[in-house]
Amino acid sequence: MATFSQFIGILGSNPFLALVMVLVVGSIFVNGSTDAANAIAEPVGTRSITVRNAIIMSVICNFVGLVGMSLISTAVADTMSGMVDFGGDTRAALIALAAATVGIVAWGVGAWIFGIPTSESHALIAGLTGAAIAVHGGLDGVNMGEWVKVIYGLVLSTVLGFAAGWVISRVIPLACKDADRRSANDFFGRMQVYGAAGVALMHGAQDGQKFMSTACMAIALAQGLKVSDMGGFPLWIQVVCAAAMAIGTAVGGKKIIKTVGMNMVKLDKYQGFAASMSATASLLLATLTGLPVSTTHTKTAAIMGAGAAKDVRAVNWAVAKDMVLTWVFTFPGCGLIGFLLAKLFLLVF
Repeated sequence: MATFSQFIGILGSNPFLALVMVLVVGSIFVNGSTDAANAIAEPVGTRSITVRNAIIMSVICNFVGLVGMSLISTAVADTMSGMVDFGGDTRAALIALAAATVGIVAWGVGAWIFGIPTSESHALIAGLTGAAIAVHGGLDGVNMGEWVKVIYGLVLSTVLGFAAGWVISRVIPLACKDADRRSANDFFGRMQVYGAAGVALMHGAQDGQKFMSTACMAIALAQGLKVSDMGGFPLWIQVVCAAAMAIGTAVGGKKIIKTVGMNMVKLDKYQGFAASMSATASLLLATLTGLPVSTTHTKTAAIMGAGAAKDVRAVNWAVAKDMVLTWVFTFPGCGLIGFLLAKLFLLVF
């Protein structure tokens, strides 16, 4: 397992390793300011928690989620590290990985400029896959046994998230039909905060492990190794990734939370609780079974399920359209960029 001092020693003689690490940390920072903030926006919208306290909660939960869950299971990181193989040429492999990380950033910026819906998790997977295909000149660098877990994750995050949100939102009114309305509303306001904390924890575990795996892949390639040869994921990498996500949330989360929580959320408090608990359970299952999923998509599906349980017409089905467009655009789009940049980098460097 690479120590921090060993990493510093390797870093000095590998400029592409430095580039990859900077881009990975930067990507986690952006992820923290957007996706992490989305995860805990609902209780702000129902005024169950202040924006300031929501940010503090998210910062803590994302940090604990990545470091804590990594002590229990690194199944998602293992899936990510085994999904592609950049070949035995150490230099070419690291150059291709650097190209993939540049492509991921380029895709994110381009998608933002042109208003294309995107997922950073899917962009990461697609970019790495495209670069691996470029190195091998075919699919030999793609482990389909691991890659198919992405498809399983798409189904899980959409179907299970929606179904669980629908069921819980139907059960709660029945279970609380004789309860005092004001007391029940106060109770679910508090519970909604706990539910959002659960989503933030699982966001740290899911998204954090994806980028942590990429960072470890870079260090392993720089030494001519595979991630599996490193003997695990070093604690210092977990802490660096978790800190970058937490800082991103603290710096950029306020605007996202206000926008999403106050302008978009139209659920009752019990529905917000149902959506958060559904998303938390779905993300926990995916994390423990090594399925890389989009935290935002899982939470969105759960919200849609909770809204549909009360009134199907209340659901903004345009959101579902955006989710589908994300899948349609991100995988081939970012995959192609990763492929082309890897070819270019290998040619130039």
